[in-house]
Amino acid sequence: MTSKLTRRQMLGASVLGLPAIPVVVETAFAQSLPVLGPTEPAAKALGYVEDATKVDAKANPNYKAGQHCGNCLQWAEKDRKAATGKCNLFPGKLVKNTGWCKVWVKAPGT
Repeated sequence: MTSKLTRRQMLGASVLGLPAIPVVVETAFAQSLPVLGPTEPAAKALGYVEDATKVDAKANPNYKAGQHCGNCLQWAEKDRKAATGKCNLFPGKLVKNTGWCKVWVKAPGT
């Protein structure tokens, strides 16, 4: 006995997969973004460094040990331990989790 799917059933089955499409596209897009370099103008303007342990404390008196991009409010990734991620301050670029800039603000719950 063979069963035929109605047009409505077929459409319904195909629509079920649609919610996953933006997640796949966003993940693929994020992985293709370039990593921000510390010599880029935007990075220089905000004092971005790729390794927070190397921040010049005299030039950046607001810096405290333990601050890094991964625990900053501007970190735009759900995974706070990812090696790189999007930052609200540097659109179109990824920053290193271990990085730091002058706009660092503690993220709630970190």
